Amino acid sequence: MKLSQLEPGESGVIKEFTDLEMSVKLMEMGCLPGESVKVQRFAPLGDPIAITVSGYQLSLRKREASTIILH
Repeated sequence: MKLSQLEPGESGVIKEFTDLEMSVKLMEMGCLPGESVKVQRFAPLGDPIAITVSGYQLSLRKREASTIILH
């Protein structure tokens, strides 16, 4: 399952990334394999997505979230 497929309140554990270039950016922001992520909310038009990871809140575009594969 991809992070972009979760609904607000749902969570998962990062397994891997589908885009090597994007994965470097995401890992620099704390989205590391094995980290738990929770979707907090969507913006009014559905993009971006607010998530909690590594103890802080992060906003990602759906395109970015779709590159994160969860357990």
